[in-house]
Amino acid sequence: MISARLLAVVSATAWTALASLASAQTPAAEVQTPADTYQELFHQVQTRRLFPDGKTFVDAAPKRDPAAILKAYRAQARFTDAELKRFVRANFVVPEAGAMPAPSAARTTLKAHVAALWPHLAREPVKPVAGGSALAMAKPFVVPGGRFREIYYWDSYFTMLGLKLDGRGDLVESMIDDFGGLIDAYGHIPNGARTYYLSRSQPPFFYAMVGLSEATDPALVKARVDLMRREHAFWMDGEKTVAPGKAYRRVVAFPGGAVLNRYYDDRVTPRDESYREDLETAREASLATGRPPAEVFRDLRAGAESGWDFSSRWMADGEHLKTIRTTAIVPVDLNSLMYGLETAISAGCARIADAPCVAEFDGRAKARKAAMDTVLWDASRGAYLDYLWTGGERIDALSAATLYPLFVGAASPDQAKAVAIATRAQLLASGGLRTTTRRTGQQWDTPNGWAPLQWVAVAGLRRYGETALASEISDRWLATVEREYQASGKMLEKYDVEEAKAGGGGEYPLQDGFGWTNGVTRALQEGR
Repeated sequence: MISARLLAVVSATAWTALASLASAQTPAAEVQTPADTYQELFHQVQTRRLFPDGKTFVDAAPKRDPAAILKAYRAQARFTDAELKRFVRANFVVPEAGAMPAPSAARTTLKAHVAALWPHLAREPVKPVAGGSALAMAKPFVVPGGRFREIYYWDSYFTMLGLKLDGRGDLVESMIDDFGGLIDAYGHIPNGARTYYLSRSQPPFFYAMVGLSEATDPALVKARVDLMRREHAFWMDGEKTVAPGKAYRRVVAFPGGAVLNRYYDDRVTPRDESYREDLETAREASLATGRPPAEVFRDLRAGAESGWDFSSRWMADGEHLKTIRTTAIVPVDLNSLMYGLETAISAGCARIADAPCVAEFDGRAKARKAAMDTVLWDASRGAYLDYLWTGGERIDALSAATLYPLFVGAASPDQAKAVAIATRAQLLASGGLRTTTRRTGQQWDTPNGWAPLQWVAVAGLRRYGETALASEISDRWLATVEREYQASGKMLEKYDVEEAKAGGGGEYPLQDGFGWTNGVTRALQEGR
């Protein structure tokens, strides 16, 4: 572990090195984040851990001109921790975690409890403050809860499942419009609506959100198809020029012309919201292998783009975060969602009678499915596996991502049957679907199960007629959620599916709320 004293002592050389990494970004990373704006002040606050959660300061809003705050900080040669905390509170509005209703002794039904939570998670439009990290939101939206105070990309699809069932189609439509506004403003949907998330996206579920809409206005349909095409272009940037065996941003080229996707981030610095933790991981990696910090930072950030932050999926040794190699991997889930996006664009273009677009995206989807069958399908394992493109081999580690091709309809009937057999044998636990088969202490590994993965699995299995397994996963997961709700009165971010209790691991305490658990719970209840 790095001592607080070591991290807090910033030599001119050390700060210059971090600043030089920040200056070597791609154009997509040009928007100022709190680290860019507050520089040494930011470094000191985050490395001294003035706030237990690294997300607290990056979500703070300045009370006056940011340049004046930084100048005032620099005018004082040294701060004790107590003085620095007073300085921060004097100059910033420091946020608190959103409070959920206190659990009552008398438990209502899960359905009623979820319906009662939506007003606590709904937020009004956001007008950013200069020097703050919040991005503009033109319409009302729903947050996950707890420390997650802003809208998040892939969370929102699963949240919308419940909103729609609870008669909140208005929020579904306004959230789709908010995400469309982000694509308009930045060319993609960021991880979440903060400046420090802009250099990365998250699993591309926007097309699935649009699929929940009941809008029929031809102009709106066309506008949303155009937005999906812009998002597709973001993920495929560089596809025309990247050489076989190479990668550029989020695309990886294979011999023969196939192009698949990987997770990536346009910055090579520590994540603002996990700054101290990333410095420590990079230090451990450097001591172990001499690996450059910029590579480690990029892979940590790419792991955050995946939504699986963090998991043995991304680790070279399958155990330790210091071996993270996210950008070296072509993932099953991302490429499945890209197939889903391509088929959705084709269908949308058919609705607006754009024949050339239909032909293009039909062709893209067929090419991607063929590439997935060649690169990601492992007949001997009866599963889709992630692919190490830098090593030219599949990674022999099963995860719940293997069910994504079923979710988007990219599997053949025989492949789906094989995946169902592998899922039952290795991923089905007494309390729901395991995330992976590895126990590492990371939150996206066993024994944890996550609401979005339960939904992807159940929906995918049902799509291929594997209804018995789908029902087992659904029933076991709902029993886990119900058991914890009866015990604590809470809807949690994640659960231990081995023991049907609250989940653990990760970079922050277990969160209550919780948007995607609420949405998936309602959707699974409705599907019984």
